Amino acid sequence: MVVVVCGLDAPSREHRGVGADVGLGQGAARGQSRTGRREHGPKRADVVVVQPSATGRRAGGRPVWLGLVNDRDATADIAAWIESGGPGIAEPPTILDLYTFSPSRRVRAELDE
Repeated sequence: MVVVVCGLDAPSREHRGVGADVGLGQGAARGQSRTGRREHGPKRADVVVVQPSATGRRAGGRPVWLGLVNDRDATADIAAWIESGGPGIAEPPTILDLYTFSPSRRVRAELDE
């Protein structure tokens, strides 16, 4: 599983902190985290993209895009979901519906590059 944390500007300590908060900052066995700048991506701040593991993808999981993830409660909810298996394996906490958005196909394709 991969968690991508990005925003409108270059990655900051805050962006890296979100990756660590969701429990992936050290590249733990359950996944890895990276930060990036979405120059042509969604015009949203504090974006977290949770990509499914290979098992999750085989079960039908797809990347989940979350925007405005800028508080500890939201990152704790994301971390709990990832611990449970993430996309395709476990249902996300209902509260994450408030953060979920769908980027354009072009932006989604950039993530795969």
